[in-house]
Amino acid sequence: MVSIPQLQTTLSAGQFLEYQCQANVNLYSSPKLEGLVTQAVAGRQLRVLPLPPENEGKIQGVAIQVRLCEDNYPGWLALEDLDLLEEAESAYQPIALSEAEIRDRIPQVIAFTHTAMAQPNRYLWGGTVGPNYDCSGLMQTAFAAAGVWLPRDSYQQEAFTQPVSLEILEPGDLVFFGTPDRANHVGLHLGDGYYIHSSGRDKGRNGIGIDVLSDQGDEVSLSYYRLLRGAGRVLHSYQPHDELG
Repeated sequence: MVSIPQLQTTLSAGQFLEYQCQANVNLYSSPKLEGLVTQAVAGRQLRVLPLPPENEGKIQGVAIQVRLCEDNYPGWLALEDLDLLEEAESAYQPIALSEAEIRDRIPQVIAFTHTAMAQPNRYLWGGTVGPNYDCSGLMQTAFAAAGVWLPRDSYQQEAFTQPVSLEILEPGDLVFFGTPDRANHVGLHLGDGYYIHSSGRDKGRNGIGIDVLSDQGDEVSLSYYRLLRGAGRVLHSYQPHDELG
């Protein structure tokens, strides 16, 4: 368990240790803990970021800024959740996987999404811990369950994958939707023109469902098909770089 005095001492000494989550934790978009941006399942590691100069070297408020190690994703952690952290025994070391190794794990990725869909669930913005996911959270967690890491957000996942023609889609490829400028939704291709995704209440299914990638589907499928940007293939497991230098 990490205490505020222990953390204060570490940060004041210019040390940025890694901590391991002993339970699932939430990360927020602001120090006021407004807006869930992601979640970290027990076992993930994070680093506490340096204190801003205006804090005069002291932890203030109700949250501390952290960055998850596996995907370099930042967020604000409630100070009351420090007791859910333990100092990590060693620094996070990503595992490099070959394209062939990743392809061998695709059935496991697909199976994860089907299992997640079979449980009662709803769409949760920022959700990466079951049963409730957002679109990119489901993709990241499904691949992570197979030992493959993706970046957190859909536009990051699009940039990370190898673009692939829609005519040669394979099961396990990611399909991206959004505006001409940026992806804001992602699903997992299952084969035969179907994909699985977690979609919101506004134009989706408020949870995990399967839709068809064509103009012949139902209203939900059509609403996303009109926003189709393209597809990408996962060829690597994400390798984070050191943001703290």
